[in-house]
Amino acid sequence: MLKQRVITALVLAIIFIAALFGLPAGYFSFFIGAIVLIGAWEWANLAGFSALWQRCLYTLFILLALFVVSVYLGFDGSGSPALDSHAVQQLLVAGCVWWALALLLVQGYPSSALLWGHKASRLVIGLLVLLPTWVALVYVRQHTSGAWLVLLLMLIVAVADSGGYFAGKRFGRAKLASAVSPGKTWEGFAGGFVANCVLALLLSVCLDVSLLLMLALVVPTSLVSVLGDLLESMLKRHAGIKDSGAILPGHGGILDRVDGVTAAAPVFALALLASGAFSTTAGF
Repeated sequence: MLKQRVITALVLAIIFIAALFGLPAGYFSFFIGAIVLIGAWEWANLAGFSALWQRCLYTLFILLALFVVSVYLGFDGSGSPALDSHAVQQLLVAGCVWWALALLLVQGYPSSALLWGHKASRLVIGLLVLLPTWVALVYVRQHTSGAWLVLLLMLIVAVADSGGYFAGKRFGRAKLASAVSPGKTWEGFAGGFVANCVLALLLSVCLDVSLLLMLALVVPTSLVSVLGDLLESMLKRHAGIKDSGAILPGHGGILDRVDGVTAAAPVFALALLASGAFSTTAGF
Protein backbone atom coordinates (compact mmCIF):
# COMPACT_ATOMS: atom_id res chain seq x y z
CA MET A 1 0.00 0.00 0.00
CA LEU A 2 2.84 2.41 0.84
CA LYS A 3 4.51 1.73 -2.51
CA GLN A 4 1.22 2.30 -4.29
CA ARG A 5 0.65 5.59 -2.43
CA VAL A 6 4.15 6.84 -3.26
CA ILE A 7 3.86 5.96 -6.96
CA THR A 8 0.44 7.61 -7.21
CA ALA A 9 1.71 10.73 -5.42
CA LEU A 10 4.70 11.02 -7.77
CA VAL A 11 2.55 10.61 -10.88
CA LEU A 12 0.09 13.24 -9.62
CA ALA A 13 2.91 15.65 -8.81
CA ILE A 14 4.44 15.24 -12.27
CA ILE A 15 1.09 15.78 -14.03
CA PHE A 16 0.24 18.82 -11.93
CA ILE A 17 3.63 20.50 -12.29
CA ALA A 18 3.69 19.80 -16.03
CA ALA A 19 0.27 21.44 -16.40
CA LEU A 20 1.15 24.30 -14.06
CA PHE A 21 4.36 25.31 -15.84
CA GLY A 22 3.67 23.90 -19.30
CA LEU A 23 0.26 25.41 -20.00
CA PRO A 24 -0.50 29.10 -20.55
CA ALA A 25 -2.49 30.65 -17.71
CA GLY A 26 -5.83 30.43 -19.49
CA TYR A 27 -5.42 26.80 -20.52
CA PHE A 28 -4.36 25.86 -17.00
CA SER A 29 -7.84 27.03 -15.99
CA PHE A 30 -9.33 24.19 -18.05
CA PHE A 31 -7.04 21.71 -16.32
CA ILE A 32 -8.25 22.92 -12.91
CA GLY A 33 -11.81 22.85 -14.23
CA ALA A 34 -11.41 19.15 -15.05
CA ILE A 35 -10.24 18.48 -11.49
CA VAL A 36 -13.22 20.43 -10.14
CA LEU A 37 -15.60 18.31 -12.25
CA ILE A 38 -14.08 15.10 -10.89
CA GLY A 39 -14.55 16.61 -7.45
CA ALA A 40 -18.20 17.30 -8.31
CA TRP A 41 -18.67 13.66 -9.31
CA GLU A 42 -17.33 12.58 -5.92
CA TRP A 43 -19.25 15.25 -4.04
CA ALA A 44 -22.57 13.96 -5.31
CA ASN A 45 -21.80 10.69 -3.56
CA LEU A 46 -20.85 12.57 -0.38
CA ALA A 47 -24.23 14.27 -0.57
CA GLY A 48 -26.00 10.92 -0.75
CA PHE A 49 -26.64 10.75 -4.50
CA SER A 50 -24.87 7.57 -5.55
CA ALA A 51 -26.82 6.67 -8.70
CA LEU A 52 -24.89 7.14 -11.94
CA TRP A 53 -27.44 9.52 -13.46
CA GLN A 54 -27.53 11.64 -10.30
CA ARG A 55 -23.78 12.03 -10.21
CA CYS A 56 -23.69 12.87 -13.92
CA LEU A 57 -26.43 15.45 -13.46
CA TYR A 58 -24.61 17.16 -10.58
CA THR A 59 -21.35 17.17 -12.54
CA LEU A 60 -23.13 18.82 -15.47
CA PHE A 61 -24.65 21.35 -13.08
CA ILE A 62 -21.20 22.29 -11.76
CA LEU A 63 -19.95 22.53 -15.36
CA LEU A 64 -22.76 24.99 -16.12
CA ALA A 65 -21.93 26.93 -12.95
CA LEU A 66 -18.28 27.12 -14.02
CA PHE A 67 -19.37 28.50 -17.39
CA VAL A 68 -21.57 31.17 -15.75
CA VAL A 69 -18.78 32.17 -13.37
CA SER A 70 -16.25 32.35 -16.21
CA VAL A 71 -18.54 34.70 -18.13
CA TYR A 72 -18.98 36.83 -15.03
CA LEU A 73 -15.20 37.01 -14.60
CA GLY A 74 -14.67 37.95 -18.23
CA PHE A 75 -12.73 34.75 -18.89
CA ASP A 76 -12.69 34.24 -22.66
CA GLY A 77 -10.86 30.91 -22.78
CA SER A 78 -7.72 32.35 -24.33
CA GLY A 79 -4.21 31.54 -23.18
CA SER A 80 -3.75 34.93 -21.51
CA PRO A 81 -7.19 36.21 -20.45
CA ALA A 82 -7.79 39.43 -18.50
CA LEU A 83 -10.14 38.93 -15.56
CA ASP A 84 -12.47 41.52 -14.05
CA SER A 85 -10.74 42.25 -10.73
CA HIS A 86 -13.97 43.50 -9.12
CA ALA A 87 -15.78 40.28 -10.03
CA VAL A 88 -12.82 38.23 -8.76
CA GLN A 89 -12.89 40.11 -5.46
CA GLN A 90 -16.63 39.57 -5.01
CA LEU A 91 -16.40 35.83 -5.60
CA LEU A 92 -13.33 35.41 -3.39
CA VAL A 93 -14.97 37.32 -0.55
CA ALA A 94 -18.07 35.14 -0.93
CA GLY A 95 -15.86 32.05 -0.79
CA CYS A 96 -14.09 33.23 2.36
CA VAL A 97 -17.42 34.09 4.01
CA TRP A 98 -18.55 30.54 3.26
CA TRP A 99 -15.48 29.09 4.99
CA ALA A 100 -16.14 31.28 8.04
CA LEU A 101 -19.60 29.73 8.18
CA ALA A 102 -18.12 26.26 7.60
CA LEU A 103 -15.98 26.74 10.71
CA LEU A 104 -19.14 27.19 12.76
CA LEU A 105 -20.71 24.08 11.20
CA VAL A 106 -17.65 21.97 11.96
CA GLN A 107 -17.47 23.27 15.53
CA GLY A 108 -21.15 22.51 16.04
CA TYR A 109 -21.10 18.96 14.65
CA PRO A 110 -23.11 16.74 15.10
CA SER A 111 -25.81 19.22 16.13
CA SER A 112 -25.10 21.40 13.09
CA ALA A 113 -26.18 18.53 10.83
CA LEU A 114 -29.72 19.79 11.37
CA LEU A 115 -28.76 22.73 9.15
CA TRP A 116 -26.85 20.95 6.40
CA GLY A 117 -27.65 17.23 6.71
CA HIS A 118 -30.31 17.21 3.99
CA LYS A 119 -29.05 15.90 0.66
CA ALA A 120 -29.91 19.07 -1.23
CA SER A 121 -28.07 21.19 1.34
CA ARG A 122 -24.95 19.10 0.86
CA LEU A 123 -25.14 19.67 -2.88
CA VAL A 124 -25.20 23.42 -2.24
CA ILE A 125 -22.16 23.06 0.02
CA GLY A 126 -20.37 21.35 -2.87
CA LEU A 127 -21.07 24.38 -5.05
CA LEU A 128 -19.72 26.71 -2.34
CA VAL A 129 -16.57 24.62 -1.99
CA LEU A 130 -15.73 23.88 -5.62
CA LEU A 131 -16.47 27.14 -7.43
CA PRO A 132 -14.36 29.47 -5.22
CA THR A 133 -11.50 26.99 -5.51
CA TRP A 134 -11.56 27.29 -9.30
CA VAL A 135 -11.87 31.08 -9.19
CA ALA A 136 -8.98 31.37 -6.74
CA LEU A 137 -6.60 29.16 -8.71
CA VAL A 138 -7.51 30.81 -12.01
CA TYR A 139 -6.90 34.25 -10.50
CA VAL A 140 -3.58 33.32 -8.90
CA ARG A 141 -2.29 31.70 -12.10
CA GLN A 142 -2.98 34.93 -14.05
CA HIS A 143 -0.12 36.68 -12.26
CA THR A 144 3.24 37.09 -13.95
CA SER A 145 4.71 34.68 -11.39
CA GLY A 146 1.42 32.82 -11.16
CA ALA A 147 2.80 29.31 -11.57
CA TRP A 148 5.20 29.85 -8.66
CA LEU A 149 2.44 31.41 -6.56
CA VAL A 150 0.19 28.40 -7.13
CA LEU A 151 3.11 26.19 -6.18
CA LEU A 152 3.56 28.27 -3.02
CA LEU A 153 -0.10 27.72 -2.17
CA MET A 154 0.34 23.96 -2.55
CA LEU A 155 3.52 24.09 -0.46
CA ILE A 156 1.75 25.95 2.36
CA VAL A 157 -1.00 23.32 2.47
CA ALA A 158 1.56 20.49 2.36
CA VAL A 159 3.67 22.04 5.14
CA ALA A 160 0.59 22.59 7.31
CA ASP A 161 -0.44 18.98 6.76
CA SER A 162 3.04 17.48 7.30
CA GLY A 163 3.90 19.72 10.25
CA GLY A 164 0.56 18.91 11.80
CA TYR A 165 1.04 15.18 11.30
CA PHE A 166 4.49 14.98 12.87
CA ALA A 167 3.73 17.38 15.72
CA GLY A 168 0.46 15.61 16.43
CA LYS A 169 2.11 12.20 16.40
CA ARG A 170 4.83 13.35 18.80
CA PHE A 171 3.00 15.74 21.11
CA GLY A 172 -0.72 15.30 20.36
CA ARG A 173 -3.00 15.21 23.40
CA ALA A 174 -5.88 17.70 23.14
CA LYS A 175 -8.40 16.83 20.43
CA LEU A 176 -9.04 19.54 17.85
CA ALA A 177 -12.47 18.30 16.72
CA SER A 178 -13.07 14.87 18.21
CA ALA A 179 -16.56 14.47 16.75
CA VAL A 180 -15.28 15.16 13.23
CA SER A 181 -11.71 13.85 13.07
CA PRO A 182 -10.51 12.12 16.27
CA GLY A 183 -6.91 11.95 15.01
CA LYS A 184 -6.40 15.72 14.81
CA THR A 185 -5.05 17.57 17.84
CA TRP A 186 -4.39 21.16 18.85
CA GLU A 187 -0.71 20.30 19.15
CA GLY A 188 -0.72 19.11 15.54
CA PHE A 189 -2.53 22.27 14.49
CA ALA A 190 0.11 24.36 16.26
CA GLY A 191 2.88 22.29 14.65
CA GLY A 192 1.58 23.02 11.17
CA PHE A 193 1.26 26.71 12.01
CA VAL A 194 4.83 26.97 13.36
CA ALA A 195 6.19 25.06 10.36
CA ASN A 196 4.56 27.55 7.99
CA CYS A 197 5.86 30.51 9.99
CA VAL A 198 9.34 29.08 9.47
CA LEU A 199 8.54 28.68 5.77
CA ALA A 200 7.49 32.35 5.58
CA LEU A 201 10.74 33.42 7.22
CA LEU A 202 12.85 31.30 4.86
CA LEU A 203 11.02 32.59 1.78
CA SER A 204 11.35 36.17 2.97
CA VAL A 205 15.11 35.79 3.33
CA CYS A 206 15.73 33.73 0.19
CA LEU A 207 13.51 35.81 -2.10
CA ASP A 208 14.26 39.17 -0.46
CA VAL A 209 10.55 39.78 0.08
CA SER A 210 9.00 41.60 3.03
CA LEU A 211 8.48 39.22 5.96
CA LEU A 212 5.20 40.95 6.73
CA LEU A 213 3.95 40.26 3.21
CA MET A 214 4.98 36.61 3.39
CA LEU A 215 3.28 36.18 6.77
CA ALA A 216 0.13 37.87 5.43
CA LEU A 217 0.01 35.28 2.63
CA VAL A 218 1.21 32.20 4.49
CA VAL A 219 -0.36 32.41 7.96
CA PRO A 220 -4.09 32.72 7.11
CA THR A 221 -3.69 30.19 4.29
CA SER A 222 -2.03 27.73 6.65
CA LEU A 223 -4.65 28.13 9.36
CA VAL A 224 -7.68 27.72 7.10
CA SER A 225 -6.27 24.74 5.16
CA VAL A 226 -7.04 22.54 8.17
CA LEU A 227 -10.69 23.54 7.91
CA GLY A 228 -10.99 22.07 4.42
CA ASP A 229 -9.82 18.72 5.77
CA LEU A 230 -12.24 18.91 8.70
CA LEU A 231 -15.22 19.83 6.53
CA GLU A 232 -14.72 16.87 4.22
CA SER A 233 -14.15 14.57 7.22
CA MET A 234 -17.44 15.81 8.68
CA LEU A 235 -19.33 15.08 5.48
CA LYS A 236 -17.74 11.64 5.08
CA ARG A 237 -18.56 10.78 8.69
CA HIS A 238 -22.15 11.89 8.18
CA ALA A 239 -22.39 9.86 4.96
CA GLY A 240 -20.71 6.83 6.54
CA ILE A 241 -17.95 6.52 3.96
CA LYS A 242 -14.15 6.36 4.34
CA ASP A 243 -12.99 7.97 1.10
CA SER A 244 -14.60 10.41 -1.31
CA GLY A 245 -13.78 8.08 -4.20
CA ALA A 246 -11.38 5.46 -5.54
CA ILE A 247 -9.86 7.16 -8.57
CA LEU A 248 -6.40 7.44 -6.99
CA PRO A 249 -4.81 4.09 -6.05
CA GLY A 250 -3.78 4.14 -2.41
CA HIS A 251 -5.17 7.64 -1.85
CA GLY A 252 -8.93 7.43 -2.35
CA GLY A 253 -10.60 10.22 -4.29
CA ILE A 254 -9.58 13.60 -5.67
CA LEU A 255 -11.37 15.39 -2.83
CA ASP A 256 -9.34 13.42 -0.29
CA ARG A 257 -6.19 14.95 -1.77
CA VAL A 258 -7.34 18.53 -2.34
CA ASP A 259 -9.59 19.11 0.69
CA GLY A 260 -7.06 21.46 2.28
CA VAL A 261 -6.60 23.36 -0.98
CA THR A 262 -10.34 24.01 -1.34
CA ALA A 263 -10.31 26.08 1.86
CA ALA A 264 -6.85 27.57 1.46
CA ALA A 265 -7.10 28.74 -2.17
CA PRO A 266 -9.77 31.47 -1.73
CA VAL A 267 -8.03 32.86 1.36
CA PHE A 268 -4.62 32.85 -0.35
CA ALA A 269 -6.03 34.50 -3.49
CA LEU A 270 -7.90 37.17 -1.50
CA ALA A 271 -4.76 37.94 0.54
CA LEU A 272 -2.83 38.20 -2.73
CA LEU A 273 -5.44 40.52 -4.20
CA ALA A 274 -5.50 42.69 -1.07
CA SER A 275 -1.71 42.97 -0.95
CA GLY A 276 -1.47 44.26 -4.54
CA ALA A 277 2.16 43.18 -4.43
CA PHE A 278 2.21 41.13 -7.64
CA SER A 279 1.31 41.93 -11.20
CA THR A 280 -1.79 40.24 -12.63
CA THR A 281 -0.46 40.17 -16.17
CA ALA A 282 -0.92 36.63 -17.41
CA GLY A 283 2.19 34.77 -18.40
CA PHE A 284 4.61 32.02 -17.50
